[in-house]
Amino acid sequence: MKAILVDDEPLALIGLQNAIESEESGIEVIATYTNPEDVVAGVLAHRPDVVFLDIQMPEIDGLNLGRQIQSVVPEIEIVFVTGYDRYAVRAFELYALDYIMKPIVRDRFRQTILRIKEKLNLKGAANVQDTNSPFICCFHQIQFQLPGTDAQTVKWRTSKAQELFAYLLHHRDRTINRSDLLELLWPGLEEAKAAQQLYTAIYYIRQTLKKYSMDMISIQSGDLEAGYRLEIGEVRVDAEEWEYKMKQLGSLDSNTVNAYEHALHLYTGHYLGAYGYIWAEHERERFRLLWLHHMKKLSSYYEERGFSRKAIEANLRIQRMLPDEEESYFSLMKLYDAIGDNIGVEEQYLLLTTRLERDLETSVSPDIANWYRSWKSVSHVS
Repeated sequence: MKAILVDDEPLALIGLQNAIESEESGIEVIATYTNPEDVVAGVLAHRPDVVFLDIQMPEIDGLNLGRQIQSVVPEIEIVFVTGYDRYAVRAFELYALDYIMKPIVRDRFRQTILRIKEKLNLKGAANVQDTNSPFICCFHQIQFQLPGTDAQTVKWRTSKAQELFAYLLHHRDRTINRSDLLELLWPGLEEAKAAQQLYTAIYYIRQTLKKYSMDMISIQSGDLEAGYRLEIGEVRVDAEEWEYKMKQLGSLDSNTVNAYEHALHLYTGHYLGAYGYIWAEHERERFRLLWLHHMKKLSSYYEERGFSRKAIEANLRIQRMLPDEEESYFSLMKLYDAIGDNIGVEEQYLLLTTRLERDLETSVSPDIANWYRSWKSVSHVS
């Protein structure tokens, strides 16, 4: 795996390169840059697998540079390096694979390295859309789908077997230490008893995979401390393929809008959202932000071209998927006003105030409240 490092501070570049090399990561640093103006040409010349990119540089915003890089080499992976975590949300909107906080923390950096390896190892499988391969669905809940059949919701023997499978799938092709699994699933339980629960859960998983004819998925085990590794072979994963599709869309225009619609409809629920596993929240939020970013983009596209009904549909989808997203209510209020649907405006304001006051114990933002009062004063709605 080849990497390019970009930071306007030479010492920061040296530190990052040392961190990569000290982990024996298998990542080769093929070039480093302190001048952002040289980076795009360097990417085209070297064709790296991943770019470690500082967000804050005096000559250019690292996020904008990331967009330039991905516009010329869409398949490249980007890891942002930042001292400010407020950049994380914007970074994920750009399809950043991960981000690293300065100063670099070794354990967190190892997670980034593992994420890079997993993504690059699995990317080849995502490129080949083999419809004859079995499928694992992770959006909302785990489902198995064999070629030519409908997806089936999996019935697990126990909730621990379900979570253990989900966790191993989340970290697929990587050995998870037995002690980490015991701490995750049976914290506080005596080790011998927890170990027995683990062995039982592994047995239940294997039986479930066999029951659903998904026994091409295997759980490999080493010695007692080595732990377990889930290998899925040619089996495809919906979340992985969805992200790949989104990454290939390019700019939104009249030629690509249908492809955008199709890809966004494939996001049928949040990543493992039915279970609420805390350990999956980072990935869940990343997918959620990617989807939301492009849904807003789609809504703006339709609104700018006067397709109000299409823009309304897009915001209603956002609202159904993310009912706490206050902006969607306000957007709908303005869109309904634009087409003269006073009842629609009233309904959205009522929904928003009820949601915020009853469920979230907060109030509507002043901007929305002021807009509504102004609208009300001239709308002739009693």
